[in-house]
Amino acid sequence: MALRMRKGDTVSIITGKDKGKKGKILRVEPRKNWVIVEGVNLVKKHTKPTKDNPKGGIIQKEAPVHLSNVMVVCPSCSKTTRIGRVVTKEKAKSRVCLNCGAELVTKKKK
Repeated sequence: MALRMRKGDTVSIITGKDKGKKGKILRVEPRKNWVIVEGVNLVKKHTKPTKDNPKGGIIQKEAPVHLSNVMVVCPSCSKTTRIGRVVTKEKAKSRVCLNCGAELVTKKKK
């Protein structure tokens, strides 16, 4: 199965306690069908004192969200959308918004 969401995409949460929130994807786990979204699904983690953090304490961090609970937000029409794939003349696949047909561009890895 081709994973249609990528790191850096803006997504909206469609179900759960954070329904309606938007954020940027920080990390994608394709084998587990998870994404970690910035500022969404925050959990508190108790940490022991370490060399880097001598005090220890409670920190807040993002927990994974299942792929079925998020939808990509199109940058051109600003609506949540499903993603289609189109093959261009150069035989390269590109992702497109199924609402307005605009191409979804993300930065490529170097």
